[in-house]
Amino acid sequence: MTSQPPTASLPAIEIAIQHQRAGRLSAAERTYRQILESQPEHFDALHLLGVVAYQAGRHDEAVRLITKATQQDSSAFPAFNNLGLVHCALGNLVEARRCFERALALNPEYVDAHNNLAGVFHAQADLEAAATEFQKVLVLKPDRVDAHFNLGNVFRQQRRLDAAIACYRNALSLDPSLAEAHFGLANAFEAQGILAAALAEYQEALQLKPDLAEAHFRLGSMLQDQGMVDEAIACFNTALALKPNYVEVRWNLAMSQLALAYGPGEDPKVFRDRFSCALAELDAWFDGDRIKDGHKAVGSQQPFYLAYQECDNRDLLSQYGNLCARLMKSWQDDQTWIPCAALEHVSAEKIVRVGIVSAYIYDHSVWTAIVKDWCEHLTRDRIALHIFCPGNVCDEETAFARSHSVYFLHGTRDLREWVDAILGQRIDVMIYPEIGMDPMTLKLASMRIAPVQIVAWGHPQTSGLPTMDYYLSAEDFEPKDGQEHYRERLIPLPHLGCWYQPLRVESVDVDLGTWQVETDSPLLVCAGTPYKYDPAYDWLLVEIARRLNRCRFLFFLDRHENLSAKLQERLEFEFAQAGLNFGDYGVFLPRQTRPAFYGILRRADVYLDTIGFSGFNTAMQAIECGLPIVTMEGRFMRGRFASGILKRMGLPELVAQSQEGYVDLAIKLAQEANYRRDVRARIAESRHVLFDDAAPVRALEEFLLEVAAGSRATQAS
Repeated sequence: MTSQPPTASLPAIEIAIQHQRAGRLSAAERTYRQILESQPEHFDALHLLGVVAYQAGRHDEAVRLITKATQQDSSAFPAFNNLGLVHCALGNLVEARRCFERALALNPEYVDAHNNLAGVFHAQADLEAAATEFQKVLVLKPDRVDAHFNLGNVFRQQRRLDAAIACYRNALSLDPSLAEAHFGLANAFEAQGILAAALAEYQEALQLKPDLAEAHFRLGSMLQDQGMVDEAIACFNTALALKPNYVEVRWNLAMSQLALAYGPGEDPKVFRDRFSCALAELDAWFDGDRIKDGHKAVGSQQPFYLAYQECDNRDLLSQYGNLCARLMKSWQDDQTWIPCAALEHVSAEKIVRVGIVSAYIYDHSVWTAIVKDWCEHLTRDRIALHIFCPGNVCDEETAFARSHSVYFLHGTRDLREWVDAILGQRIDVMIYPEIGMDPMTLKLASMRIAPVQIVAWGHPQTSGLPTMDYYLSAEDFEPKDGQEHYRERLIPLPHLGCWYQPLRVESVDVDLGTWQVETDSPLLVCAGTPYKYDPAYDWLLVEIARRLNRCRFLFFLDRHENLSAKLQERLEFEFAQAGLNFGDYGVFLPRQTRPAFYGILRRADVYLDTIGFSGFNTAMQAIECGLPIVTMEGRFMRGRFASGILKRMGLPELVAQSQEGYVDLAIKLAQEANYRRDVRARIAESRHVLFDDAAPVRALEEFLLEVAAGSRATQAS
């Protein structure tokens, strides 16, 4: 409906305001300028002409006009608020904050100014201040939908997920059609692991707003995590059609070419080849125009599952590492400081400043197997530990790490804050216990932010990054040609490479009858995650079942149950091909507590290690429970954990020399009770050699002192 023209008898300022409210900006501007010709200091004309300039995108002019208006009336809080909005549009957040605070000093109950100030704090990553201001908005105006929604976003960034969910629900109770609130709710559910609810909310967001590219992206990422590769790729392609330069989507589209688990008839090599082609295309896609935002994509999804293919990944990961380093260097070069200058220092201290970057400083396999012994046993008057943990999980182990370090920074921060914090500590040697699992860790590792940079085997393959100097591994896990598989210089520490402490878990009895598991037949534990089971070795399970006739393979459901379902479907197909019913032999148990898992290990007869990517923590847990292990030594470090453990204990006969030997050994242990008892007794007698081994830590300490001294000498010369 066309607006009626302003009434000619109204004052000129009212006519101009009507034009502006109706969106007739040119007419409003003409009228305001006519007023200013005769009254150059007319406050409303100056102020509102400045707002017109802001609406038209002429921000510098808007600043000049509104500033002049505030000089005419320094008590006009709406003018200061509008001036703040213009400064926001110009990216002048400090000046914008000053304007909003001036408006609030004049009128403490000015809701818009509180809301805008909250937005500035949010943009500056001052989340506590942003939350406080949004809460003030809601005290003054409880039905303000945008404040509920934005407060939810702040809480979600702070990982206060229950509070975020409450805010999104408040927003939706006021406006059920707000697609962005459904999207935020889905994000929060996903972070809590409530995947079905997250999926439903993403779908609801897209029902309301089909062009919400961010929802297509997150939905695709969820589907990707569940192994639904084709569906994920479809979502990513839709997101790119809506937002062609969406760098995170373009990145994930390339990473999604790798399958997480394989269905019947699927060949891992096909996925590998697809990923190789997609990686080359991604590298070319990040040209001069797109590279400036490339850092946002780095780590958003990683080729984590490449490790589970029994192939030499050095060349492919080096190609990937070069891309990561190129994109992060572009970000680094754009910063107002030069990080390299912070590295050009020669410390006079005798003590070596060692940094650790890991998101897994809690009861996690990376912490248990690798990092904890560094914190506890590196000599404090020689090594000063500085821990940077870009994660949010806290438990007793986190507190332990904090108490054993001279500096500890933990939580959610942006990239610039992490780099500033690290450079501020003037680290001599930086260690990344794992690279390949956490996004922020990869971003940091892809830059040179310490003179010496080291990666360890938390994710057991080369990082591929040109920024990493050394790779910490273990003598017992590496083949003779180990160095050929790493871009970094390989440093194999003595024995198992770690000072491992037994968990000493009190096991509890588990009633396996709950899942119709007959305990009078051999129980063979298959504790690997679904992606550790290479289709090439499925026939081993079929052959074991065929020869034993009666047995039970005990698998465990993955957090993403769809992956377990895919593995089960494949095994059902393979067993059927041999005329067997997988359901008569295999069962997928629910995820267990650690005491319950130990109870199952103590009750089982055999632990079947995965071939190609062995289990370290699960093998150690089986040994703690006295459970005989069947394994086969792999080509690469990641396939040699259990074999290294068994050889260290003097039990090399449990390491099969062939696939047929693997089957024979499993049959022998399952059928021969006396042999099984003998192996259990030998495990109990010899397992002490695995625990509390000081040699790896002492060797690591000497290595850290040596490379730090070399680096200092180089910088001094």
